[in-house]
Amino acid sequence: MAALQFELSGKDPHSAARAGTITTDHGSIQTPIFMPVGTVGSVKAVTQQQLKEDVQAQIILGNTYHLYLRPGLEVLEAAGGLHRFNGWDRPILTDSGGYQVFSLAGTRKIQEEGVVFQSHIDGSRHLFSPEKVMDIQRSIGGDIVMAFDECPPYPCDYVYAEKSMRLTHRWLDRCWEHFHETPDKYGYTQNLFPIVQGSVFGDLRKASCDYVAGKGAVGNAIGGLSVGEPEQEMYDICQACCEDLPADRPRYLMGVGTPWNILECISLGIDMFDCVMPTRNGRNAMLFTSKGVINIDNKKWEKDFSPIDDGIDSGISNYYSKAYLRHLIKAKEILGLTIASVHNLAFYLHLVKEARKHILSGDFVAWKNEQTELLRRRL
Repeated sequence: MAALQFELSGKDPHSAARAGTITTDHGSIQTPIFMPVGTVGSVKAVTQQQLKEDVQAQIILGNTYHLYLRPGLEVLEAAGGLHRFNGWDRPILTDSGGYQVFSLAGTRKIQEEGVVFQSHIDGSRHLFSPEKVMDIQRSIGGDIVMAFDECPPYPCDYVYAEKSMRLTHRWLDRCWEHFHETPDKYGYTQNLFPIVQGSVFGDLRKASCDYVAGKGAVGNAIGGLSVGEPEQEMYDICQACCEDLPADRPRYLMGVGTPWNILECISLGIDMFDCVMPTRNGRNAMLFTSKGVINIDNKKWEKDFSPIDDGIDSGISNYYSKAYLRHLIKAKEILGLTIASVHNLAFYLHLVKEARKHILSGDFVAWKNEQTELLRRRL
């Protein structure tokens, strides 16, 4: 059992992009990395075997709010944690539930003690305190667990953003103390990442980065972005945070984003990403490919018998045709949702793998600029 390690393998000479390796007790992760989101212990419509073989995922996410409500901690503890429950033997990151609190604005109340919210399943009331969230994540069994934070809405005024950030910092202190007073579960090391907040205000973000860095955590996260702000504002905040957060620890940008967002943020110094976009968009007929974005619903694909994407190394993307996938989606056949989701995830993992290759070969920026233009195209 050892704490998470991060080793840099190389840096791009023309940007802040870097390639590294994160080592946990459940295995190593090559960065930059994209992490598929497994909200309720499952990446929607995708099996764990497909995640390994077709997607080539190295780490997945579990959602604290959803897993706490269902199946519940009693079941997860009896199983020996989420790894044993869902059969995923590689690293897992658990979020804190802070984003769900943000998205449940109508049914939650934020106070100093924590957040009281109503279950979306049965309306029952629950309190998430920083201490309780640490205990829940211990029980779920994440290799990386997140501090409990408040994600302020966009737009919000400076006064609210500052108040929210200070609350997040006080909650971080409580998370930090409680986490380090409680033992790891299930015989492997669990690692706590704090989260930087501060909305789109540069001075608040700097203050939050300084506060978070002061904890000396094994990794740090940037939250509260990709919630409606313009892309350029996201990039500006992301760049400033990367300049302030420790360079020898992994940096995780939460909930971002499109393929071009990811490439841009890699160039700013981000190492880890997650987003529901590849699976959610896939289930709604939008495919990200190496040649651009496809709406597979469109009639133009009806007789296109070429592979979904022969530009990436994925059995599913190479095996099935656009015409067949369109037919499945139109017929509302469940297999269509699986193929589209697996393809999009495989594309995202292909993209970060290629980014790593170009960082190590020193031509990342030229490649990124070319890719960004290509990937934004609507086919």
